[in-house]
Parts: sequence; C-alpha cells; structure tokens
Amino acid sequence: MAHCVLVVEDEEPIVESLCFLMGQAGLAVKVARDGPTALEMIDSVSPDLMLLDVMIPGCDGFEVARAVRDNPRCRHMRILMLTARGREIDRRKGLELGIDGYMTKPFSTRDVVRRARALLGLDGDAPPEGGP
Repeated sequence: MAHCVLVVEDEEPIVESLCFLMGQAGLAVKVARDGPTALEMIDSVSPDLMLLDVMIPGCDGFEVARAVRDNPRCRHMRILMLTARGREIDRRKGLELGIDGYMTKPFSTRDVVRRARALLGLDGDAPPEGGP
C-alpha cells in the first residue's frame, strides 16, 4: 500500500506541482487548503506525512503542527513544513513543536519530494540541506 501524504497548502501552483510529483514517486496524495480542513482530514486519511505550509487560512501551520503532536493517534506522522518564513525564530518554533523538517520557499518541488521520501524511509538518501 502506498504511503499517504497530506499536502496542506493554499497556493494552487504549488499544490498541483507537489501532487503531480508525489504521484510520480508512488505516493498517495490528499490535499487540504486550510488548517481546519487539514485537522478534520487527519482521522479519515491517516497520512504518514504532512507537507504543511505555515501561512494557511483558518489557523496557521504552527497551530496545526501543535494539534497533530498533541493527538496520540498522530504522533507517528512526519511533518515537513514548507514556508516563506525563513527566519531562525520560525524554524526554532517548528522544531520545538516536533516537526521533522523545515524548507523555505522558494524551493524545488523535486527537492521536497526527495525530502518526503527520505522522511518516509523510502530512500537511502540523506535529507537535503535546509532541514533539521
């Protein structure tokens, strides 16, 4: 069974590119375009990995990450934050919440796919630079 990735992103070009490349990499992809929808989908979708934008409608990515880490059924889920917020304080905040990686925009969607596969244990590759 394919690993499931939940893409939480509101910028359509990024969503389309990530969905296409994740599908090409053999990953099942679901999409939420805001924080509340992402939190609703977690129980029904049971993703293995969440690609999480910080600046999304409804509640920000940090709030979503906190809710995921506070939910005992979701503690296995890997979280890779994708954001334009490249300040060290934002990166530290994410790491304190227990995220597994942090990539700043602009990024190559191919690099995101490589990082996702590494976080899921699908490649022997080391994660690309820019993550914890």
